[in-house]
Amino acid sequence: MTKPPPQSDNLLSALSADLLSGLFAKGRVLSLAPDQTLFLPGDPPDGCYRVDEGLLKVSVSTAAGNERILAILGAGAMIGELAMIDGAPRSASVTALRESKLCFVSRAAFDTFAHSHPDIYRHGMIVLAKRLRETNDALAATTFMSLRGRVAGALLSLVEAFGHDVGGGRIVVRQKVTQSDLAAMAGIARENVSRILSDWMRRSIVSRHAGYHCVENKEALKREADG
Repeated sequence: MTKPPPQSDNLLSALSADLLSGLFAKGRVLSLAPDQTLFLPGDPPDGCYRVDEGLLKVSVSTAAGNERILAILGAGAMIGELAMIDGAPRSASVTALRESKLCFVSRAAFDTFAHSHPDIYRHGMIVLAKRLRETNDALAATTFMSLRGRVAGALLSLVEAFGHDVGGGRIVVRQKVTQSDLAAMAGIARENVSRILSDWMRRSIVSRHAGYHCVENKEALKREADG
């Protein structure tokens, strides 16, 4: 199944509330406007961020200029934490999809905190193992999965991160995501996403209301992802 890493699968969110609060206690608050970039591939790993409000996307671009969205992150998610472990330059772009507020902790402050709380590195090893599995899954999906399987996987990932059960089997993805965003997440053309969603709407698997995607039949969508 094609899916971006769940926003809970990162180093800092695995920490206890006390550790997390302590790490960001003296963090610097910053704001991003819609479409404003937080950092780009190759930028130095100067620190990590906690998303307090808003919505951001993590993406990479191909040589041909096509975008692939790796994750969409909302409040509570962490950004750039693995760079605190390996010190390597940023490997992806992070851009605000809407007005967002973040809390920033410098690498020096992170190192000082980690010196007193070495368990942070144990959690880092767990995250690295999960990321490796997710990379393997994404590679397999790109190689073997059908187009509709990729779109189903992207939608199910959004359900996992932002889904809200409103009763009657309906799950609303409480973030507005465009067809272009879904295409970038699935790694296929937007026209294919439009065609697949139209078919699923006709079959009452998904719907769209006031700009929000709704999953009407999650089990049927899972079958589409596995088929």
